[in-house]
Amino acid sequence: MPLVAFDFDGTLSDSEMTVLLGERCGVADEMDTITERAMNDEIDYATSLRERAALLDGLDVSEAQAAFDRVELRPGAADVIDELDAAGVTTAILTGGFERGVEAALDRAGVAVDHVVANRLPRADGTLTGEVEGPLVSGTKDDALESLTDTVSISLSATVAVGDGANDLPMLTVADLAIGFDPKPAVDPACDRTVATMTDLRRALADEGVLPAAN
Repeated sequence: MPLVAFDFDGTLSDSEMTVLLGERCGVADEMDTITERAMNDEIDYATSLRERAALLDGLDVSEAQAAFDRVELRPGAADVIDELDAAGVTTAILTGGFERGVEAALDRAGVAVDHVVANRLPRADGTLTGEVEGPLVSGTKDDALESLTDTVSISLSATVAVGDGANDLPMLTVADLAIGFDPKPAVDPACDRTVATMTDLRRALADEGVLPAAN
């Protein structure tokens, strides 16, 4: 069976974690500007992530958790994950976003994926430190996907990647099937298929034989 790897912010979720966090300390506009530059491949992702994390220095952990509690899956995303699970497909989330936000959204929707590769915001003395750590700060999603396929003994030729932004390009390039979810202009040429809703994604996965055809 294949492995389907999803991006999170902008793909499975229409929330943007760093912006939600930024709203808690009055820097949402700055966050949004940095995010857009990164997603359009104007600055590298690691730099953008560090710049955004630095803006959160001193944010109380309770405020950070309140932001994570607002992260939600996109309508229909839980259904797609459930269907993939029922079909025996291995699912993963590869995101430069943060574990706590991903976990909060999945828990609220009552679904789970097999693997989550995400970053973390270190804490000290009850506040965020303004730093960021994890496998997808400097690491890229192609390496993460290849490592995951080794772990679960699934060939790259049996992988599907679903993403929307520039930091998804590495995994979209190495996956056997690249699906762009309303992809940014710089990402669209790397996609084998593009979709705009979770219904479209479910249909595309069925067309490619990853999911059963709809009745």
